[in-house]
Amino acid sequence: MIQSVLVANRGEIACRVFRTCRELGITTVAVYSDADASALHVREADAAVRLPGSAPADTYLRGDLIVKAALAAGADAVHPGYGFLSENAEFARAVTDAGLVWIGPAPSAIEAMASKTRAKELMGGAPLDPAAVTEADLPLLVKAAAGGGGRGMRIVRELGALEAEMAAARSEAASAFGDGEVFLEPYIERGRHVEVQVLADAYGTVWALGTRDCSLQRRHQKVIEESPAPGLAASLVSGLHESAAAVARAVGYRGAGTVEFLVSPSGRSHFLEMNTRLQVEHPVTEAVFGIDLVALQLAVAEGDPLPPAPPEARGHAVEARLYAEDPAQEWAPQTGVLHGLSVPSGVRLDTGYADGDTIGVHYDPMLAKVVAWAPSRAEALRKLAGALERARIHGPVTNRDLLVRSLRHPEFAGSRMDTGFYDRHLPELTAAAPEPYAPLVAALADAHGRSRFGGWRNLHAQPQTKRYRTEADGIEHEVRYRHTRDGLDAGGVKVVQATASLVVLEVEGVQRKFEVTSHGDRVFVGNTALTALPRFPDPTAQHAPGSLLAPMPGTVVRVGEGLAEGARVTQGQPLVWLEAMKMEHRILSPASGTLTALHAVPGRQVEVGALLAVVQEEEPAS
Repeated sequence: MIQSVLVANRGEIACRVFRTCRELGITTVAVYSDADASALHVREADAAVRLPGSAPADTYLRGDLIVKAALAAGADAVHPGYGFLSENAEFARAVTDAGLVWIGPAPSAIEAMASKTRAKELMGGAPLDPAAVTEADLPLLVKAAAGGGGRGMRIVRELGALEAEMAAARSEAASAFGDGEVFLEPYIERGRHVEVQVLADAYGTVWALGTRDCSLQRRHQKVIEESPAPGLAASLVSGLHESAAAVARAVGYRGAGTVEFLVSPSGRSHFLEMNTRLQVEHPVTEAVFGIDLVALQLAVAEGDPLPPAPPEARGHAVEARLYAEDPAQEWAPQTGVLHGLSVPSGVRLDTGYADGDTIGVHYDPMLAKVVAWAPSRAEALRKLAGALERARIHGPVTNRDLLVRSLRHPEFAGSRMDTGFYDRHLPELTAAAPEPYAPLVAALADAHGRSRFGGWRNLHAQPQTKRYRTEADGIEHEVRYRHTRDGLDAGGVKVVQATASLVVLEVEGVQRKFEVTSHGDRVFVGNTALTALPRFPDPTAQHAPGSLLAPMPGTVVRVGEGLAEGARVTQGQPLVWLEAMKMEHRILSPASGTLTALHAVPGRQVEVGALLAVVQEEEPAS
């Protein structure tokens, strides 16, 4: 029997496995990098072992250090989680060679499927030859042969861009997985990403646990997932189940895994890959089948047989990935202190963060997964959208509003989505919509707090002034109010109640309540974030027109070939590449003109707002 499990991963992944282990009476061991020294998964584990360094290559990708950590902590099993080394056959073999139980498939099965190129060959397909592709093959998809999560993937629509995109994909894949191999395959427009969860034991039983639709993706990384995949013909579902079970049997699979397909608009399925691990989106399958996949992984690893058939599926489940990122700014990841994170009761929250934790630059920007189950799909979508809308998320910018709007979008609600959903709808889904009364509410809450310390004035005719900037649209607002003997005068808006944390206004005969939370100069009025501004702006805090500022902390990976001060650049031309949170981000020229300054240097760490370059826009022809 397994008594102690080390999770060879971090954050939400480790916390998820720990939860099941605690319920089963199994002690837990965490590993952590220097950047994660105070992370939630470290605090929740029964024991923790440091992996010196912060970069994944020095820590969570060091299988030798993780095996030593397991032995030092007295663990008798290793759970790989998902990501990092979870699909690394050498790591799995090192774990078993050390006398530890590997909670996953045999190394031979991982080897057969971990490389997407070999998996395709096993399934009767083969990647495209880059030297032989023509315009007729476009569009193409560059993919990393190892790993997943959308890293090392690029869409190529022009042959002239193929070489550069493959180089960028290799660089990203090597950084994320320690393997820079990439390959080419056709890119299917308006396809749906559908997958099948499989679970197999050592005695030949293979479960195919329904279907999941994961079509809503950004940068080829899933954002919203659901089970079952809606609107599929029964014959297609049956065929997907048969194919998934056949793949598992072909490699002697044991444990939990996922077989992924792309379904074309005509209803034809195309095998993509098999992920030989648990997936981020596994909770929707758990909710629909009423099972705990981590508990079943442990049982299979201990040699227990599965029942001949899985439980009956019931209802519908949907999951949204909450990211610290700004979808309106090319999905730029965000960092900083997470002041508060909570969701209403009735939905599941899986997270690796707690109030007060800092979101850093070294790892994926996912804050949490929020999961809702209901008897029907429409009810599940409404339940999840409502929970996200009422959630308290105070800290860096997140994709929360995008998630709510996506769940309510007619195309998604009508099961007509595909992998190009965000390519078509991103502008409407990211349009800024801050609460119009937020600046007034923030000022009234602040006035209440200060009135307890002599804020009331005898000369009450003199208005008080506060300035705020709504972070969603960058607009600055000036708010005026007066302290009177009868309370606060807000210029015609009736103030029913005003405290430092709650303001009630009566607007056109309707009372509206606003919760207010302040963290230094940042004020959150419900879901609207504001920055309190000084009464008189600092005239020195300005940048020259055309300045390119780092949108996030990160490392300068490279600058455009041949770029130097004085070079002519065109609008939209990539000038600088930043790496942050395991993704590369291109900094584009805002206009055509002359590069008058270039401060970015490859290998240099930069903070958010750092000046990278300046482009002087060319004068229009007269």
